[in-house]
Amino acid sequence: MSLVAQDVGFQARGRYLLRGISLTLKPGEVLAVLGPNGAGKSTLLRVLAGEYRATTGSIRQNGQDISGMAALDLARSRAVMPQAASMTFPFAVRDVVALGRAPFRKVSTRQFDQKLVARAIKLADIEHLADRAYPALSGGEKQRVHLARALVQVWGMDGWERRATTVGAEKDKERFLLLDEPTAGLDVSHQHALLAVARREAHQNNVGVLMILHDFNQVTAYADRVIILQSGETVAQGAVDDVMRPDLLSTVFKSPIRAIPDPNGGSVLVSQAV
Repeated sequence: MSLVAQDVGFQARGRYLLRGISLTLKPGEVLAVLGPNGAGKSTLLRVLAGEYRATTGSIRQNGQDISGMAALDLARSRAVMPQAASMTFPFAVRDVVALGRAPFRKVSTRQFDQKLVARAIKLADIEHLADRAYPALSGGEKQRVHLARALVQVWGMDGWERRATTVGAEKDKERFLLLDEPTAGLDVSHQHALLAVARREAHQNNVGVLMILHDFNQVTAYADRVIILQSGETVAQGAVDDVMRPDLLSTVFKSPIRAIPDPNGGSVLVSQAV
């Protein structure tokens, strides 16, 4: 099962923001979305998440058209980390993270939820912030809080011990984690830590991870496949090594890009000053 977009278009105010997009996000892989500003990256993520309804084409998740799925079923099978989240109420960080468990309130227990929240807080490196008021945090700290919130949601009922219940069936569903510019506002160390967590969720927990990135070298280091958008259309899609070519990137981003040798092996993609 996968998250599949077939010939998707999205129109707003009489203008197409996406046109003819087809992609497949498989469990166990990281798919990076790359493109210049205004290419339609965030719009695509919102359409895939079911926040926006496609004008043309279809989105199917685990074989079901998401337009016909109940909001609760969507929430139990995919989590979204938005580019920016507004929250003015003085909730403690721990409580904001716990919001990710809302879709499972009728099937989980307080003890189990607390266990997952503590685990996510540790992974996101926000243990020292757990009792702080969310609005008082910096932008980068808020990003890490929302990573933790998305993790406790996408984990679903992993680790649940009961047998032969409808809850147990949730464990067998394919799950997806959609990250919209997750490294925005983070220092370099936390950028790589977050991307490593996302990749681990894909490769170790069989989650399909889609993330919008701007850094070419983060794409080559953490993604398995990449799709490049320009003006709402697909320019290239495929394995990272096949797509992340300096000639293609230079054309799409209208800036000279070159690959320079990395002393540790491989190459580094850099923008050459004009």
